[in-house]
Amino acid sequence: MRRTVAFVGALFATALGAAGAQQISGSVYVDANGNGRREPNERGVAGVAVSNQDTVVTTDASGAFHIPRGLSGIVFLSVPDGYRARGTFWRAVADTATGVSFGLSPTARIRQFSFVHASDTHISPASVERTRRLGLLVDSLSPAFLIVTGDLVRDALRVGEPEATSYYELFARETSGFRTPIWTVPGNHENFGIERDKSHVSATNPLYGRAMYHRYFGPDYYSFNYGGVHFVGLNTVDIDDQSYYGHVDSLQLAWLARDLALVPATMPVVTFDHIPFVSTIEAFNGYMDGPPAPSLITIRGKTVYRHTVSNAGEVLAVLRKRNHVLALGGHFHAAEKVEYEIEGQRTRFNLAAAIVGPSDSHGLRFPSGVTLYTVRDGVIDDGKFITLGVAEKVTP
Repeated sequence: MRRTVAFVGALFATALGAAGAQQISGSVYVDANGNGRREPNERGVAGVAVSNQDTVVTTDASGAFHIPRGLSGIVFLSVPDGYRARGTFWRAVADTATGVSFGLSPTARIRQFSFVHASDTHISPASVERTRRLGLLVDSLSPAFLIVTGDLVRDALRVGEPEATSYYELFARETSGFRTPIWTVPGNHENFGIERDKSHVSATNPLYGRAMYHRYFGPDYYSFNYGGVHFVGLNTVDIDDQSYYGHVDSLQLAWLARDLALVPATMPVVTFDHIPFVSTIEAFNGYMDGPPAPSLITIRGKTVYRHTVSNAGEVLAVLRKRNHVLALGGHFHAAEKVEYEIEGQRTRFNLAAAIVGPSDSHGLRFPSGVTLYTVRDGVIDDGKFITLGVAEKVTP
């Protein structure tokens, strides 16, 4: 039996490898008429980074690129400064696909803009009004874009496919009405079905784990450029059997190094992710050794903290090769600002409060709200916290 399973697994891995190695040709162009197709008179855009969540290539003088399909089945572009994507910045690439294109629209190059950081919407029918209030608040502020650092849905970890997809669809539907462009990354609650003893979902389900996020929102890590700043969305939630923990896997870490290699050394870099690199909130929460998510987890014989990135030093060593000025996170349902100067580089590690409602810890109440940042000539201010209004706590 073991030999049969190993043989089938080897065949499956070989098939995945063959599909992942399939070459995709494509182009990045100025979609002047907005019809989503490249016309003969529409010029290509050179030097744009395109990735399959592993390999990173750049477009040539005509806007053309060639890249392996990759194992995630997703190809995306790092939206360049001075442009916006027509439609989504990513494409799901089927096994039979051989070509893909990305249309861009030129925008004025700007030196000053603002953006909003929010987190932990945990959307469900019971809490949907909180997300609607977020949309109204953000639209009233007129930022360039909104970043939401994970736990978008109430729960996909411990429930079946119909319930999990209903939350995903609710988030997609509600945020599609925002006037403000939105960038998201997954949190632990976006990992579909991994607590199999509760979800009763098979690990062979095609939407299992990260795949449900991919289906709805595309790459779980990526980058884009705006106003002279390089923004990097990371997936800091890894999976070990039926448990999640803070970690950036080796494939993503290698991609990060390739992505940053194309960024000028002096260009400010902002990362955003769910489980933070560092946080003081654990001191407020206290040590937990019981379910559903104890403070420690043992991975391959090594015990690590679960609710911060366990290999943060390794990730930050890559980021320190560039001008990493700000790391945005969520997860702890509290606004927080921590700052470190390491080898002469000053980096702020800031968390956003939870949209779903205020959070209580040891007699302290952390309010619900967002943080508004203003950027002038690449310098990002300290951020202004704006409450989302008084509300009773909604249990995620």
